[in-house]
Amino acid sequence: MKNQMKGISRRRFIGTAAVGLAGMAVLPGLAGCQPKVVPSGDLRLGFIGLGRQAMFLLNGFINIPGVKVMAGSDVYGIKCKRFEKRVKAHYAEKGEEVEVPTYEKYQELLAREDIDAVVIATPDHYHAIIAIAAVKAGKDVYLEKPLTFTIQEGQELRKAVRENNRILAVGSQQRSDPNFQHAVKLVQDGTLGKIITAHAYVGAPPKPYDLPEETLPADLNWDLWLGPLPETIHYNNELNPLITLDPDQDETIWGAWRWYKEMGGGFPTDWGAHMFDIVQWGLGMDESGPVEISPVGDGTEFMTFKYANGTVMTSEPFDEKMTKGVKFIGENGWIMVTRGAFEASDPAWVPAAPETADNTPYETKIPHQINFIESVKERKDPAVPVEVGHRTCTVCTLGNIACELKKTIKWDPATESLVDDDGSAAALLHYNYRSGYTLV
Repeated sequence: MKNQMKGISRRRFIGTAAVGLAGMAVLPGLAGCQPKVVPSGDLRLGFIGLGRQAMFLLNGFINIPGVKVMAGSDVYGIKCKRFEKRVKAHYAEKGEEVEVPTYEKYQELLAREDIDAVVIATPDHYHAIIAIAAVKAGKDVYLEKPLTFTIQEGQELRKAVRENNRILAVGSQQRSDPNFQHAVKLVQDGTLGKIITAHAYVGAPPKPYDLPEETLPADLNWDLWLGPLPETIHYNNELNPLITLDPDQDETIWGAWRWYKEMGGGFPTDWGAHMFDIVQWGLGMDESGPVEISPVGDGTEFMTFKYANGTVMTSEPFDEKMTKGVKFIGENGWIMVTRGAFEASDPAWVPAAPETADNTPYETKIPHQINFIESVKERKDPAVPVEVGHRTCTVCTLGNIACELKKTIKWDPATESLVDDDGSAAALLHYNYRSGYTLV
């Protein structure tokens, strides 16, 4: 345990994205490619949440032609200084001297009329509040996965995006990975026959917060960091891994807030937002979801999701290394796909290896980001719109709810409501924000 509208409909997207028809989704990366950007002026970006993931995203977005990074916001002062330093250095190399304002309060960034879109890479508990505020302020949004912290937040965010006619793309970049696209195409084309089981290994559910309390850094506004969360949650540096500017040292671990139920969803949301997402996509469930969810220990060895058509997804490892990835098992054989690997029961199903190796960090590969920029400029749905992100996030959160209650729960994906619930599961669809914070 130590992220008026026009264009293709969601239904049409499900059938076409796997073969690379969604924007620039099949491009191998920026190096050596010339991405098409609609010539309507620079798209001006602001960043909200300036931690480790934001630095990866910054490295991608700032190098896309037609994009201008304008400002940033974070409640941790040193992260604002790092962001400003790197953006200025990037433009200085191009012979440009720029000002890069940073803000402790995201509302000040959203109030700027010269920012067209925002990249949100805060901890999960802030995703919905900030994204809803952003679309109401007229900004398009690139939002890190998982979409939201609770299912109710996802429902409200989906509504806000469409009511305000904004573009929202979810940072589920595996959908822009050729290996995962190939796997989904094989499944959707029926090559494997009916899918019986999908093993999507992600890891353990969140645990109670157990880190000791430590002294706050002078430039971290802890009250603002908590936002809607209970003020009883105390600071520990693993929640905000330490960085330095001289020498330049980034975070060496991911923020540990994600592993604790008070602040995050553990591996089921951190990695399930990627791997469960691929299963949802492959099964054509981007507008639906499972009908029964069982936790570890309720007659199952692994978290189990049953779909109405009889297919079962489990969080079961598919190899001894406990690799995070997906294995689809069908009537005609199986395929296994991870980041950088693909295996199949039939060698003919394995995609050709790329002609040149791409050694850039996975989080920095940017076809997914190019797709967002094009979607904003062309006013069309991105590769992973809000509805898809919400459905995947719902699967992840339902798994955690079942594990929290230690019992199987039933779900109606058509109405997005619990079935035969005694009220215990419904109580976990959202939580009470502390005073001063509202969702809508």
